[in-house]
Amino acid sequence: MGVIIIIKQVVKIGGSLFPDYAINLAKKLENTDSLIILGGGEFANLIRKYDSHQNFSEEVTHYTAIDCMDIIAKLVNDKVSSAKLVYSIDDALKISDEGFTPIFIVSDFLRKEDPFECSWDVTSDSIAAYVSHCLNANLLIVTNVNGIYTREPSEEGSKFISKIDAKKLLTFEESSIDVMLPSLLIEFGTNCYVVNGMYPERVLSLIDDNINDYNFDYTLIIGD
Repeated sequence: MGVIIIIKQVVKIGGSLFPDYAINLAKKLENTDSLIILGGGEFANLIRKYDSHQNFSEEVTHYTAIDCMDIIAKLVNDKVSSAKLVYSIDDALKISDEGFTPIFIVSDFLRKEDPFECSWDVTSDSIAAYVSHCLNANLLIVTNVNGIYTREPSEEGSKFISKIDAKKLLTFEESSIDVMLPSLLIEFGTNCYVVNGMYPERVLSLIDDNINDYNFDYTLIIGD
């Protein structure tokens, strides 16, 4: 009987961590049975900025923002010898079986699957949730803050939230995740972690059963 290939978790690395923190974390994820999805970062933010002035079609802005994810994925992959680019779920499983960390180029996959309406409410967070659902894998949203706060972390009176129900998050106007993600977690009946990727050891603590150091802030979003 052949070995069953399992990708245990999808790690979405936010574009805010690019380049240095994103590259460093991708290297640290070697041999962790992870699949990496990169956010679009400043490239996608530029498209959003231009869209606010020019009012491009939603389909064009949606897919050009996804193209930005591909650009950052290619740049990170160039610096990480333990990773390889993949273009499909089957590719990801094959590359993982070969001992490499798959970094997902998602544009072609999403055009074929077409799981989302074209909207700025859908970003790399929601895309990562969909991919993790396809793989029946855990989901980690890795960003440049510790997790979810009651308001912007820099604002006076902002409080950190260590655990929150996805239904409650639906009432938030803005947080460190995209607007669509809580709805997807409820639909898929899955949880997700939000954790600060500037500290790779925190990410590793949440995915490695042999590490039991949870003495740091992170947010668990309950979707089931």
